[in-house]
Amino acid sequence: MDFDALYHPYPSRRSVVYAKNGMVATSQSLAAQAGLAILRKGGNAVDAAVATAACLTVVEPTSNGIGGDAFALVWIKDRLYGLNASGPAPAAITLEEVAKQGHKEIPKNGWLAVTVPGAPSAWAALIERFGKLTLPEVLLPAIEYAEAGYPVSPVTSLQWEAGFQRFRAAKGEEFRYWFDTFAPHGRAPVAGEIWRSANHGQTLRKIAETKAKAFYEGELADKIVAFAKQYGGYLREADLAGYRPEWVEPIHVNYRGYDVWEIPPNGHGLVTLLALNILKGFTFDAKETAETYHKQFEAIKLAFADGLAYIADPRKMRVSVTDLLSDAYAAERRKLIGKEALQPAPGSPPGGGTVYLAAADAEGNMVSYIQSNYMGFGSGLVVPNTGIALHNRGCNFSLDPNHDNCLEPGKKPYHTIIPGFLSKDGRAVGPFGVMGGFVQPQGHLQMVMNTIDFKLNPQTSLDAPRWQWVQGKTIQVEHQFPEAVAEALARRGHDIQRTVGNITMGRGQIIWRDNSGVLAGGTEPRTDGAVAAW
Repeated sequence: MDFDALYHPYPSRRSVVYAKNGMVATSQSLAAQAGLAILRKGGNAVDAAVATAACLTVVEPTSNGIGGDAFALVWIKDRLYGLNASGPAPAAITLEEVAKQGHKEIPKNGWLAVTVPGAPSAWAALIERFGKLTLPEVLLPAIEYAEAGYPVSPVTSLQWEAGFQRFRAAKGEEFRYWFDTFAPHGRAPVAGEIWRSANHGQTLRKIAETKAKAFYEGELADKIVAFAKQYGGYLREADLAGYRPEWVEPIHVNYRGYDVWEIPPNGHGLVTLLALNILKGFTFDAKETAETYHKQFEAIKLAFADGLAYIADPRKMRVSVTDLLSDAYAAERRKLIGKEALQPAPGSPPGGGTVYLAAADAEGNMVSYIQSNYMGFGSGLVVPNTGIALHNRGCNFSLDPNHDNCLEPGKKPYHTIIPGFLSKDGRAVGPFGVMGGFVQPQGHLQMVMNTIDFKLNPQTSLDAPRWQWVQGKTIQVEHQFPEAVAEALARRGHDIQRTVGNITMGRGQIIWRDNSGVLAGGTEPRTDGAVAAW
């Protein structure tokens, strides 16, 4: 990556950060600094990433937790590794069980949406395979913040209040433990207020001391299962004890000489790659034009149409990733893009609530990592006296028995969290990501094109006006999106809607490395993000 070729046309509160020895970028400054402290202690990028991730469960519990899932792309010694630490549906839950309760879709709150959490297993697996330090050393900053407390940051406090209001409407005694943990004073904490959770700290200690075994087979597992049994949940001992994270082969497409990498399904990074495969057949002369945005919108709509139709637990997909990413299929989809907005529909290929962080060290190791409880705090269920907030990832299952992503026992759901990575000619350029549910593949697309097509530096890529396709012909754009371009797009048939706030457009982080080893980092201006470096 040639930093001299990258420029900064958008106003920002932040400048791109340069460093040589190490860097961590994430959405909360205390977590970023925790990762940096691990680097300075002698840890590598993997140690720093796990330290940051664990810390985020404490300092940004509005977006992730111990009871969530995780994915990682890890560049070590000139090779990229993928880790899928998402969990399956419990063995006791079935389509018939959900139908018997009268649901037409899986509820966002409560036990029906809870799948086996994978995040603790990700921490242990990453440290065991690639770490230089021990798990107790790496999790210590998170433990200290949980036990001693920390001042809540501004955007986190707003999301905390939103979670408080959401769960006030939830019916059932099982939700009271969320309030015991996250609203002990009968309200959400305000910005600058000290919040602590001794139970959270004790749980992290047990995870650290046992390399996460306590979560899946020991004392913590017993508490999770007892809670499930008490309130009609479906998780059982065998679901937790039988779970293992999966090392997977990352998937990629080549876009204008750069390899863009994603985790394969059940994650939806495939959507980004499908869209880029379509767009590489076009030439883009400028960023802020109706023609550029129109083609981006149409490509992401076509990619999502395929993704929503075909992405599922890979063991259940009837269409292969190879077929979906073939140049021939991309060419057929590209032909559908004309001058007017189209109504997206899946094609027929040939047979055959979240936190993101990026970390890099002086040795050339780099990590793209993401974990989530989904929709903020997740299911609203907190295991009593543990600080474990359980996610609601299962609500992404379909209840259509003919759909690849239909709910089944032991099956992983369509998953929205995705880490991204960029390389060129066999060399790492670096990790990037944009958290935020279904905006994530769209954010990835925009970061890649901002960097490669429009030569924006990492901070500028994140500062640039963002957009997202919602459904049909509806596109949401930020308030700073150019008015003349929005009007031109509306004349092409796009339903352009301006968002009231920017938080729905996701939150991203980027670290690029140049050929001399210099790191350049950018952090999300729409949240409390920070780049910690030395």
